[in-house]
Amino acid sequence: MLPSRYFIDLTQPEIAAQFKKNPLVILPAGSVEQHGPHLPTGTDIYASNVIGHAVAERMDGLVLPGGPLGVTPMHMPFEGTITLTPETYQRVVIETCVSTAKHGAKYLLILNWHEGNIPSLAIAAESLHRDHGMTVLTVQACYVAAELYGHECGGLTHGGEIEALAVLACRPELVHLDRIDYSSDHSHGRKWDKLRRTRSYQPVLRDIKTIAPTGWYGAPEKATVDKAQRMLNDIADAIAREATEIFQLLDEAQGGTAEIKHMKVAG
Repeated sequence: MLPSRYFIDLTQPEIAAQFKKNPLVILPAGSVEQHGPHLPTGTDIYASNVIGHAVAERMDGLVLPGGPLGVTPMHMPFEGTITLTPETYQRVVIETCVSTAKHGAKYLLILNWHEGNIPSLAIAAESLHRDHGMTVLTVQACYVAAELYGHECGGLTHGGEIEALAVLACRPELVHLDRIDYSSDHSHGRKWDKLRRTRSYQPVLRDIKTIAPTGWYGAPEKATVDKAQRMLNDIADAIAREATEIFQLLDEAQGGTAEIKHMKVAG
């Protein structure tokens, strides 16, 4: 039994043995950006890390040190935001994962919580598959959360309840519900978020102020640790179940022998 699923917590012999047992790695992807007065700037990477670890437990994989930074120029008008260029971010993702491939990792699950990373991750995933032979699946965990909990949390909003729950699931001391203040108009934010998330039309927005002039909007007041743990387990179960099936389908499509282990969902 591994003491942790985080790659950087383990010794070299533990990692070597795990790669032989099940060559699956999970790369959490997030960002460092402002999330209002009540959530930390690392909200997105905390979310992807904690969900990644829960998925790794279910799928018997390892969680790579994805690094906290992502591509988030849209949030630069506000202090607390640090962004990489798409080119830099792609290189970090590719070189991190290629290192593990050289040690025996064959399956890569990219677990993303930050929408600004999506185009860069798509390019990196293509390279990791075609140039480096990895079987790659990218999961937009923030959208899975929205599908499962959007109806009871007011949708996926920047700094809203879903994001508060994601941090409460791993670092509750960083969530300051007593500091909630100056949320932007909810109807205005939902209108712009709905527009930028459609499949057919994708406007390029100058910055987050188009969606939320104050930098965030939502209603996280009812977020609790108990609900956070329930959301975490539901998201991890859903991702692990679907990802296991997709990896098996990819093995069949690529004519290989399936090596991904069957998922064991906790009761």
